[in-house]
Amino acid sequence: MFTGPDEAGEILFSVLIPAHNEEKYITKCLDSIAAASQNCPGQVEVIVILNRCTDMTEEIARSYNCVIVHDDRKNLSQIRNSGAAAARGEIIVTIDADSRMTANMLSEIEWHLSGGKYIGGGTTGRFERMSLGIVVSALALIVPMAIKYGAISVGIFWCRKSDFDAIGGFNEEMLMSEDADFAWRLKAHGKRSGKKYGTLTKAYMITSCRKFDKEGDWYLIKHPGMILAYLKGTDHRHADKAYYENHGR
Repeated sequence: MFTGPDEAGEILFSVLIPAHNEEKYITKCLDSIAAASQNCPGQVEVIVILNRCTDMTEEIARSYNCVIVHDDRKNLSQIRNSGAAAARGEIIVTIDADSRMTANMLSEIEWHLSGGKYIGGGTTGRFERMSLGIVVSALALIVPMAIKYGAISVGIFWCRKSDFDAIGGFNEEMLMSEDADFAWRLKAHGKRSGKKYGTLTKAYMITSCRKFDKEGDWYLIKHPGMILAYLKGTDHRHADKAYYENHGR
C-alpha cells in the first residue's frame, strides 16, 4: 500500500510511527495515512519503529508495506530518531500509533512547506471521545506545558528532513514531552532563518483515549506527579508507566 524499502522513485513524505504492542490501534492509524496519501501516490513511505513488540504489530505493518525498523530502547526520542535515520523522504511527519490523521493532512503539510514561509509545525488535535474529566485533565497538562514551551501544537509534527537534521532530531535526553521540546527547538530554528512555526487548522489529529479508558477520565488530576513528570521530561519511572507498561504508544 505504501512505498516499500526496495522501491525506486522520489519519496516526498516519510511518516514515522513508534510502536510498542500496538495491534489494537495501528490499523486505524495506517488506514488514515493511506487515505491522506491518495493525493501523492507513490510518494509516501511509512516507517514503523518496532519497540519490543510481542503481538501482531509487525505483521500488520508489513501487510501495509511499511518500512520496518527495530529499536528496543525505552526512550521515545531515540526510537523516533531511529526511524528518521532510515527515512528517504524530503519531509518528516511524526504520528503515534493510536492516533489518526485527517485525509487532507499531507496535502496541507505540502502546501505549507512549499511556500517557504514555514519551517514546519504541528496540528490541532481532538480526542476520539470527550468528557469533563478529560477536558480538565488535558488542560491541567496543556496549560503548564504551554507556559514552559510556548503556545505550540501537539500530536503530529512535520518539517523538512534537512531541518530535522539541523536541530539534531528529538532530544535523546528527554524521556517525556520530547515532542514539545522538538517543536520548541524547531520554532527557534525557524525564527533564526526568518520562517514561522505553523499549526495546521484545516487538518487535524484524532487520538485515542486509551490512557483515560484504563485509568479513568480524571487520571491526571488524581495523579499530579505525572503532570510534573511531563514538565520535567527525564523521569524514568513515570515514562515507563506512561509508555511501556502493559500497553504501547
